[in-house]
Amino acid sequence: MSPSGKRIILASFFTALGLGGSALAQQDILRVYMDQARVLKLDRPVSKVIVGNAKVADATVGDSKTIVLTGRSFGTTNLVLLDADGNAILDESILVSIDEANTVRVFRQTERSVLSCTPNCEQHSQQGTETATASQQ
Repeated sequence: MSPSGKRIILASFFTALGLGGSALAQQDILRVYMDQARVLKLDRPVSKVIVGNAKVADATVGDSKTIVLTGRSFGTTNLVLLDADGNAILDESILVSIDEANTVRVFRQTERSVLSCTPNCEQHSQQGTETATASQQ
């Protein structure tokens, strides 16, 4: 299959998942929030599921065409799904991040702290004002 054909299939796959097809297909990354699950519906049966770093994300088989992807901790890893013949059904990077809707930012003079509140508030990051400003640009 040509690279453009693969990109079209991935765009359709991500759109079917409700993940904003073209943007994610261009980035070649699958996003999931920490401590939340995402259901992946496949067009053919999966035989083998491989997660690069199980501390970052976990993938379980719901049935032969359904994978449940769960974000475990902040970071990146990859997910590889193989069919019975060993052909790749999916080979994508995964980004596990915090749900921005559930964060609180605390500013104290030159320091900024970000708390992730899912469900209890825990410190996610702490930066000085110069660092925070540079990272936002």
